[in-house]
Amino acid sequence: MSLLKLSHVSAFYGPSQALFDVHLSIDEGQVIALMGRNGMGKSTTVKVICRMLKHRGGQVLFDGHDMARVPSFKAAKAGIGLVPEGRRCFSNLTVWENLVAAARPGEWDFNAVAKLFPRLKERRDQSAASLSGGEQQMLAIGRALMTNPRLLILDEATEGLAPVVRQEIWAAIRRLKQETGMAILVIDKSIRELASVADHAVILEKGVSVWTGGFDALTPDITDQYLGV
Repeated sequence: MSLLKLSHVSAFYGPSQALFDVHLSIDEGQVIALMGRNGMGKSTTVKVICRMLKHRGGQVLFDGHDMARVPSFKAAKAGIGLVPEGRRCFSNLTVWENLVAAARPGEWDFNAVAKLFPRLKERRDQSAASLSGGEQQMLAIGRALMTNPRLLILDEATEGLAPVVRQEIWAAIRRLKQETGMAILVIDKSIRELASVADHAVILEKGVSVWTGGFDALTPDITDQYLGV
């Protein structure tokens, strides 16, 4: 049984339909890349999964449970951890305070996060506002990990970061895949980096799942059709 399964999902912002027919499935321990051009429904799909936006049609199952009437805070308690686009750290809180704000019991505690991102240990007592963009991204990932999720969602986790910092983030994602049984959904624009961590990809086009498969089957024709400028 899939940990997360979306079938024929549709969703609206008021009268405007954003998702028309989204299919997505993630098993325990699997890494899935959610891909598509800007404005094709990737972040809306994340909102539906995290219950920040209700779906109007189709079905969303997490660990076999129907999520239709589940509020976002209960989705988080169920084991869905989100690293949102734009990081959204609590700027007036310290690194430590950001990390413990939503912490739940489990193997991911401050020491585990600090082992993954040593810089957070060095910056423990600094405010989030004083961190670099890359350090804030590490903090956002660490904060999600400290909820001890079964599914970690990374929405554009490397966007706008310096190349050397992006490589640190990708290295951390690879470690999470290799060393934990956590399922991971990754949204990013770098096909090469996604191919190094993801087991499969799902491509969205105008709110519809138009392609699903392994990266070895992702031909130049497919990338030009659905991912090209």
